[in-house]
Amino acid sequence: MKIKLKPIIILALGMAALSFSFIQTWQHYDLEIPRIWTTKALKDWELPNANPAFTVEPVSEEFYYALPERVIYKTYPVYHPDYEPEGYWEWLHEQDAQIVFDPAQLKTEADWIKAGELLFDYPIDTLGAVISAKHVRSKEFYTASGMPITPDGIMPFVQWVVAGKGKVYLGNLSCAMCHTRVMPDGSTIKGAQGNWSGDKAFAYGLESNGASEGDVQAITRFLFSSPWAAGDPHGKLLASGKEEIIAAYKAVPEGAFGRQGTSILYPPQAPNLIGVKDRKYLDHGGLSQHRSIEDMMRYIAMNQSLDFLNFYGDYNPIGLTKQELNNGKPIIFPGTYDRHSEAQLLAIAKYVYSLTPPENPNKPSALSEKGKIIFAEQGCVTCHTPPLFTNNKLTPADGFAIPDAHYSKYNIFDISVGTDPGYTMNTRRGTGYYKVPSLLGLWYRGPFLHDASLAKLEDLFDSARLKDDYVPTGFKPHNVKTKAVPGHEFGIDLTKADKGALIAYLLTL
Repeated sequence: MKIKLKPIIILALGMAALSFSFIQTWQHYDLEIPRIWTTKALKDWELPNANPAFTVEPVSEEFYYALPERVIYKTYPVYHPDYEPEGYWEWLHEQDAQIVFDPAQLKTEADWIKAGELLFDYPIDTLGAVISAKHVRSKEFYTASGMPITPDGIMPFVQWVVAGKGKVYLGNLSCAMCHTRVMPDGSTIKGAQGNWSGDKAFAYGLESNGASEGDVQAITRFLFSSPWAAGDPHGKLLASGKEEIIAAYKAVPEGAFGRQGTSILYPPQAPNLIGVKDRKYLDHGGLSQHRSIEDMMRYIAMNQSLDFLNFYGDYNPIGLTKQELNNGKPIIFPGTYDRHSEAQLLAIAKYVYSLTPPENPNKPSALSEKGKIIFAEQGCVTCHTPPLFTNNKLTPADGFAIPDAHYSKYNIFDISVGTDPGYTMNTRRGTGYYKVPSLLGLWYRGPFLHDASLAKLEDLFDSARLKDDYVPTGFKPHNVKTKAVPGHEFGIDLTKADKGALIAYLLTL
């Protein structure tokens, strides 16, 4: 298999070449659309890396606005082969392209939110960066990956993109891919902690395509390598060979995903976006400050593959030098290379802010009321403060020394809860901190903890997890049989009855 990398010519444009529409703040129906990728805004938006010498350096304002804006075509659902309507595939190839996003038609807040949902679902990759068209049309793919589908046989994490007659592409990497959950009854919750089996699906693709060891190493390197991390754990994984690397992908459970810049060694739990409007930090390590909707727009822009062009010191994930990036020479970049317009980013952010939880089937009871008292008595409210059930602060990981300057710049709760520090100390997105998560919506979430190592809330309060002979019920590294799940020991010494009451309360939130 050859890794699909699209060659793009990036022209070095000066400020004079930028169009007037980019230099000015846009206005439409009295709605101001801010210019979000500015040198000033980017300066303190993201936190430093846990190793400050490798703090992220994003692309410049000039580079960003020289990129073409994304065209949004009408998309169509992807069916499991057993459910695809007769003639559907042929019908798709007969459709004309339809451009479906036009900000001139958005006249109300509801219009913007509806358009944002369309963009939330819209994939940014059509080159098969994660899975390909031939995979989703194969029954074997669904069996091998354990991919959830709806009762109608729709796989809601990807879409068919029609760019013209006969131009039908499988779209990957939408927001919805990682933030859609298929519930046991087949219903879906948009914005929830997603449960698509992405890393297993990716492993299936590598194996079924006959990827060479060099290919598997290369793609894993640009996705995850952080060679400055102590002990270079990703370097050790790459050196272990193709079979070990693929096994690491397969070990990531549904509800977690090795997104770019993180790790399949420390896979992050897929975040729940419902209620994110009230969160002060984004990413498990609090990498991005969230002070306004403009920060959310920046976060969306950065996380749609733009971060492959970041520099960490002199390191770039796809092997660029700063001179190659900035002097207009041809560069190689994975996937499509365009960007959402600021109107598109604003629409997505408005939609994400509008997300509300589904009705909770777990109603308050005498047992949950007892658990509410225990929640307060155990001091859980200190970090998980109602009504948001988070204090919106950052806690340091074990081994991270908080710089004095951080106390005045960030909201810090200077106590470590002792959870595994690997994600925040050994990845490109690592800050040395973990954000205090909200407990709202626990009933439709899981697996739990930032690394998705525990499948159920009951496991969190099981003292057996602190021992080295424990078998994690959620994520377990591919090369270990047993492993302690340390940290967050609050409530672990409660009686069985009190644990039951506390869990009953947590499930009502």
